Amino acid sequence: MKFEVTILGSSSATPIFNRNPTAQVVNVNDKLYLIDCAEGTQQQMLRFDIKASRIDHIFISHLHGDHYLGLVGLLSSMHLNGRKKVMKIFGPAPLKEIIEIQLKYSETTLNYPLEYIFTNAAQKELIFENQDMCVESIPLDHRISCTGFLIKQKKRLRKLIKERIEELQIPVPYYSAIKKGHDYTSADGTVYKNDTLTTSPADPKSYAYVSDTKYNESYFKQIGKASLLYHEATFMHDMLDRANQTHHTTALQAANVALATGADKLVIGHFSARYKTLIELLEEAQSIFPKTELAIEGRTFVISE
Repeated sequence: MKFEVTILGSSSATPIFNRNPTAQVVNVNDKLYLIDCAEGTQQQMLRFDIKASRIDHIFISHLHGDHYLGLVGLLSSMHLNGRKKVMKIFGPAPLKEIIEIQLKYSETTLNYPLEYIFTNAAQKELIFENQDMCVESIPLDHRISCTGFLIKQKKRLRKLIKERIEELQIPVPYYSAIKKGHDYTSADGTVYKNDTLTTSPADPKSYAYVSDTKYNESYFKQIGKASLLYHEATFMHDMLDRANQTHHTTALQAANVALATGADKLVIGHFSARYKTLIELLEEAQSIFPKTELAIEGRTFVISE
């Protein structure tokens, strides 16, 4: 099952030093999901060969401009390119008014419908699911209402042992039940236990996207044991007072989150414009959590394949 994350933007507040503000694309079984959509996201999608026509779901964490100011432009381009499919937009309720007022005063009527699913920053909620995955909102501690997103694979069916199935000449109509864990009874009454016919699937993987937030243990349990944790790390720890003032996290704190929650790997991003190079933030995080990497734009992190 393909499950990967491509970084489109990693800067906080403003574009600087060839870093764009926040945007990511999550690929689950070749279905694309956009998380946040800052200024310049369209250009980044073109740059990294992400086809906008393949995106049917957009998740916006909060209404600071460095997380959504590219959204209306992207929606308008999709309109101009002939989109007809519905676009589902997940985010704070005022986002609907923001989009509609811009479309109103540009006298634009989209050729395709928008469907809004409003997030609630006061509590976690299941906001989306399909046959492959589910998405929960993660309440965060920022200056304004803000959520992260936890994307979890659904448990897969058991895998048939091809050689054994062929040896016993099991008819195809039985495959579905066997994959679901049922035993097989042959025509002569012999019962074959499921664990002799199948193997266990890989454990489901998860991706926790922790957007802008002050260090706060309230979301630790929800994101526990994430296969990949993205956590904002706007400042180095010598700027802790500034991080607290602006409700952001330091690289050291992000690493402590990964350690405390048992994440397999940590990716840090949302870097302040004060940092021209990022090695110091990386080293600070790695001093606590060695399996830390930078959210470098264009980089794809593979969770499973």
